[in-house]
Amino acid sequence: MLAGVSVEYYTRMERGRIGGASDGVLDAISRVLELDDDERAHLYDLARNANGAPRRARPHPSTPITASVQQVIDSMSVPAVILSERLDLLAANHLGRALYAMVLDSEEQPPNFARFVFLDPRAVDFYVDHDDGKDFVVAVLRAASGRDPFDGAASALIGELSTRSADFRRRWARHEVRRHSSGRKLVMHPVVGRLDLAYDDFALPGDPHTSITTYTATPGSPTADSLALLASWERSAQSERHADAS
Repeated sequence: MLAGVSVEYYTRMERGRIGGASDGVLDAISRVLELDDDERAHLYDLARNANGAPRRARPHPSTPITASVQQVIDSMSVPAVILSERLDLLAANHLGRALYAMVLDSEEQPPNFARFVFLDPRAVDFYVDHDDGKDFVVAVLRAASGRDPFDGAASALIGELSTRSADFRRRWARHEVRRHSSGRKLVMHPVVGRLDLAYDDFALPGDPHTSITTYTATPGSPTADSLALLASWERSAQSERHADAS
């Protein structure tokens, strides 16, 4: 009643027959259900895909990590990583690799934050609030699947996690959505201890499925001091690696 649509029409939408719904109807339902920005965007993604062309596999894209993109993140003085929308860790600068060394050297490969959070036992100690981290990862994957339901790699990842983790299956059934755009990460780094980091996502031009994520700390805070220590540790470890290679 509040949305101004009939019971029959709304029931059809709840059963997945959302194709043909106008923007006015979607806006009214979003308002009545008090959807946040991420949930509203997900609803529009579902409607757009229901109205789209016949199903076809998304072509495998060429790597977005060009030499110039790598140079950009290498020039940053803060940890930076490049992520796909399904949370694959595609590239990182020196501080990014130091921050997420556990993800990069995990037995669960290729490096992916969902695999790490649900399948690597070290994630329990790495994330200060591991339970919230699991919810966040599942909600990001749900939003990604709504944007591109024909992404075979995302479907394979979700299938793998559903098969290997009952916890993932339970959380996936909640249908919660979240965009990976900005927020805070609390981690317990094995070298420098607790880090309270602000993260921000920046989409790569020309590739809507990939973004640069940076991590910063409040100037003068304990985390800022810890990041400086992490940078020093990474430089020392890098020098040792070069010496061993020589």
